[in-house]
Amino acid sequence: MRLLKGKSGNFSAIDRSARYDLPLAAVTVALLAFGVLMVYSASKYNAEINYGNEFFFMYKQLFGVVAGLIAMFGMSVLDYRKLIKARYVILGISVILLVLVLIPGVGVENYGARRWLNLGFITLQSSEVAKVGYVIFAAAYMSRNSEKMTTVRGLLPMIAVGGLICVLIMLEPNMSVTMCVALLMLTLLVIGGARFKHLLLIIIPLAALVVVLIVTEPYRLARLFAFLDPWASPLEEGYQLLQSFYALGGGGLFGVGLFNSRQKYLFLPFSESDFIFSVIGEEFGMIGCIIVMCAFCFMIYRLVRIAQNASDRFGCYLSGGMAALIGIQVLINIAVVTGSIPPTGIPLPFISAGSSSLIVFCGGIGMCQSVSLRSHASIRALL
Repeated sequence: MRLLKGKSGNFSAIDRSARYDLPLAAVTVALLAFGVLMVYSASKYNAEINYGNEFFFMYKQLFGVVAGLIAMFGMSVLDYRKLIKARYVILGISVILLVLVLIPGVGVENYGARRWLNLGFITLQSSEVAKVGYVIFAAAYMSRNSEKMTTVRGLLPMIAVGGLICVLIMLEPNMSVTMCVALLMLTLLVIGGARFKHLLLIIIPLAALVVVLIVTEPYRLARLFAFLDPWASPLEEGYQLLQSFYALGGGGLFGVGLFNSRQKYLFLPFSESDFIFSVIGEEFGMIGCIIVMCAFCFMIYRLVRIAQNASDRFGCYLSGGMAALIGIQVLINIAVVTGSIPPTGIPLPFISAGSSSLIVFCGGIGMCQSVSLRSHASIRALL
C-alpha cells in the first residue's frame, strides 16, 4: 500500500484497500440486513391486505438498501474535505427541498402533513436530507471558526441556520424531526466548544417554545395527555402507545419468534416504520432489543473513534455530528415506543421502512469512512 503526495506535499490519496473501518461497515450492513428482515415481518400482512403483495414493503426496503450501499461507497471514495467548499450548495439544496415540500401540489400530503416529494422512482423526505446537510454546514463552519465558538456572535450563524431548518420542518408539520434537529444543533455546539452559559440562552427559549407549541395545537396536547395516561383514551390518542406496550410486553425475555408477532396484524399502526422496534421486542424479546441497542452503541463508538483520529477539525466534527444524529434519532425512536416521551413519529435509522432515511444515513456513514481513510491512524499504518 502506498501513501501519495500531491504537488503541495500534502497527503492527498491513499491505497484504500484496507483503510475502511471494517467494524463500522460490518455493523452498518448487519443493521441494514436486519432491517429488511424486520420490515418484511412487520409489514407482510398489511402489504397483502392493502397491496395484494406481502413483499411490497420489503422490495421497497431492498431498493433503499441497494441505493444506500451505493451512496455509502460513493461518499467514502469522495474526499470529505471537498464538502467544505460545497457546504453552501448542500445547505441551499436542503432548504429548497424543505420549501418545495410545503407548496400545495408539489409536496405529497399524507396524514395531514406535507413531508415528501414524489420524484417518480422514490418519494423523498426532505427533512432527512436537511439533517445531514446541517451536519455538513455546521462541521465546516466550526472547523473554520473554532476560535469564535466560545462567543455568542460566533454561535449565531449555526443557531440561525438550525433555527431556519427547524421552522421549515415545523411548518410541514413534523415536531419529532424538529426536536431531532434542535437537539442535534445543541450537541454540535457542545462538540464545537460552546460555553454552558451560552447554551442556556438557547435551551431556555427552546424549552419555552416547545411548551407553547404543545399548548397551542390541540392534537399535540391530546398526545401529551395520552402519554401521561394512555388508558384514558384506549381507542383514540392512547391507542398506538397501548398497542406498542402490548407488543413489547408480549415479547417477554426471548420473544414469540421471528414472523410470529400478533400486533402487526393491523393492531399496531406504522409497525414497519416508526414503531418497528415494538415488533422487534415482540418477536425477539428484551434480549433482542438489547442486542439491537448494543449494535447502535457500537456504531456510535466507531464513529467517535473516527472523529478522534481525524486529521483535521472538519473530519472530527463531521464524524462527531453523524454520531450525534444517529444517537439522537435512535434515542427518540426507542423512547417513543417504550412510552418514555410523548408519542411522535420518527424512523429507527437503518431499520425502519423508508428509502430516504436509508440512503441519507448510509451516505453519512460513507462520509465518515472517507474521514477514516484519510485519518492519522490510516496514514501512520501506511508509513
